[in-house]
This record gives sequence, C-alpha cells and structure tokens, in this order.
Amino acid sequence: MQELKIKSKLPQVGTTIFTIMTKMALDYGAINLSQGFPDFECPDELKELVNHYIQAGKNQYAPMAGVPLLRERISAKIQKYYGHLYNPETEITITAGATQALFTAITALVHPGDEVIIFEPAFDTYVPSVLVNGGKPVTIPLNERDFSIDWDRCKNAITSKTKLIIINSPHNPTGSVITLGDLKRLEEITKDTNIFIISDEVYEHIVFDGLRHISLSRSGELAKRSFIISSFGKTYHTTGWKIGYCAAPENLMREFRKVHQFNVFAVNTPIQHAYADFILNENHFLRLSDFYERKRNTLVKALKDSKFKLLKSKGTYFQLLEYSGISDKNDYDFVEYLTKEIGVAAIPLSPFYSKENERKIIRLCFAKKDEVLLEAADKLCKV
Repeated sequence: MQELKIKSKLPQVGTTIFTIMTKMALDYGAINLSQGFPDFECPDELKELVNHYIQAGKNQYAPMAGVPLLRERISAKIQKYYGHLYNPETEITITAGATQALFTAITALVHPGDEVIIFEPAFDTYVPSVLVNGGKPVTIPLNERDFSIDWDRCKNAITSKTKLIIINSPHNPTGSVITLGDLKRLEEITKDTNIFIISDEVYEHIVFDGLRHISLSRSGELAKRSFIISSFGKTYHTTGWKIGYCAAPENLMREFRKVHQFNVFAVNTPIQHAYADFILNENHFLRLSDFYERKRNTLVKALKDSKFKLLKSKGTYFQLLEYSGISDKNDYDFVEYLTKEIGVAAIPLSPFYSKENERKIIRLCFAKKDEVLLEAADKLCKV
C-alpha cells in the first residue's frame, strides 16, 4: 500500500536535541549533564501529600482552570513576592507544564503573518510554536559578551505586524537574568502599542550572587500585556509531573483558556492538591537559590584547571562552557565526542538558534548530586 502523504507544518523540525543526547548518554554509559532535570528526589513531604490526596479520592477531573485553592495560593505568593495581585478565579490557570502554557499562550495570540520577537539563543519550543500557528519568528541575538538583551535592536525590529515579544529570565540556556533597567526599556518600547509579552519565568527561584528575580509582574504597565509562566517542576525537583501555571489579566486569560480547554482541559488532580499544601512551605523555594548556587560553585571549582572557559551563570541550573581552545569541531560533533570518548553528555548551543551558529559553546546541567558533578568534572579536566 502506498504511504499516505502529509504536508508537515514543521518540515525542518526533527527530534529534540534533549532526547537525542539523553539517549546517547544511556547508549554509551555517559554521565548525563545534558537534559535539564535533577537526579535527586523531591521532598518526602510532597510525595506523602500526593499519596494522601490519591488515597483521599482526589482522582477525577480537576476544574478546567485548576484546583481553586492552588490558584488562590499562587495568587497570594505572586502578590507577596512581586507586588501584583492576580484574581485566582479569572487570571490564573494551572497547566500541564510550562511548555504547554507557552504553546497555549502563543496559540491564543498568534495569527498567520503575525511577527514574534524571540531573543537567541532561545529555548527550543518558542520558534516551532510560532511557526505551527502561522506566525513569523523575528530572531534577535543576545549580546555576545554577557547574553543581555540589545533593546535598540529590539526596538528597530518592531513593525506594524509585531504581535508578541517572548522574554525568558532567568535564561535557558545562558543563565543571564534581566534587570529593572530591562523592564524600563521594555515598558518604553511597548508603550502605546498592541504588542503582547510572554514572560517565561520557570527558573524564578534559582538566581545567584545576591541578585533577585525580576518578574514582569512587578511592572503594572507590563503586567497588563503579559502572560507570566512558571513551573512547579523546576522549583520542587518534579519535572516528570509536568505541572506549571500561567498568570495574566482577565482579558488575556479568557483567550488563553479558550485554547487550554481544548488542548489539555484539566491537569493532574491529586498533585495540584499536594502543591496547594506544599507551596505554604516557603523555606523550600526561598532556599533554592543557595542550594543551586552551591552546586554551580562545586562544578566551577572542579573545572578551574580544565581547558574550558566558563561563562558566568547568574541563574537557572545550567553552566555554559566555551571550548574554542580545545577543539575546532562544531558543537554537535564536540558533544558527541564528549559523550562517546570522555563519558560526559552535554548539550550543544546550536539548537537554541534558528540560524547557523558558529560559537563553540556547550551547556551542562548542574542539577545533579555533588558526586556526579565531581566525577563529570574530573573527566572533563582530562579533555
């Protein structure tokens, strides 16, 4: 029988680099510092709460927007730490992870021909999500020196077709963070426009060296036009549970939910109840920056005598390594070499760009046990 033909909406898209490198790490028995997930457990109390709510019978559909108590406590947390009050009934929605929230927000906003400004390197879901909705990604490189945003280039890229700007801070993969000055520039650029913003803040509680997370919800002007997206997985070491949330003004959230109800409808019920209880344990997320800063420092110290150049990570649980003094290989070939010959799997930076990238940089995930980081660093020091 002749194979049926389908016209792909994403003809240039294949399997993600994260899937490829994790499989390669397994195939060659390498230490996996590629895909961004912890190799340690979430808090026992949180697991006990999930079990409690399963046994208590909270096993049917949750409300489409999410368990009300969880939305109420997210609202209270955002108001306490970022100073903006979202109505939990109409302005907060629980999602099947941040990736679903991103896709839903983009789908709710972007029509064929709309332009979307994306700063690169960028998390690899942004561009495909725009393309599949008929939008046009307009990519702007971050400053090479420190991966900050070039606001003049952003302003010059805006046209009458610009619908959306996507911000990510703390930034995956570079570890850069935005400042209050960045918020001011973004306010100026978007004033008196109909441009919307998606702010990907999944690493909000992982910021280093005395810095603080600057949420776009801190700005009343930006909050009016923004979808703020975060993730319980990054905060509570539960990436496999795939639960996040989106906060936005009621008029934006109304459109978000129109899409959400048909691509997901509802999210895991007992886990939502468990998060609603555990979110009251503020010590967990308040200590998270120190926890991961120690891991970053452990890795950096262990690599100080290597031939890699370490680029400053101000947040997230990722560390960039520049290897131009080691090899002329492109980053895909170099991470394959590291995995197969050295025994450490990393992520090349190229997949975070939509165009060819020649910078010789790789990304390591340091959300791992200290002994794993030290073993990996020992191998990398021999490169």
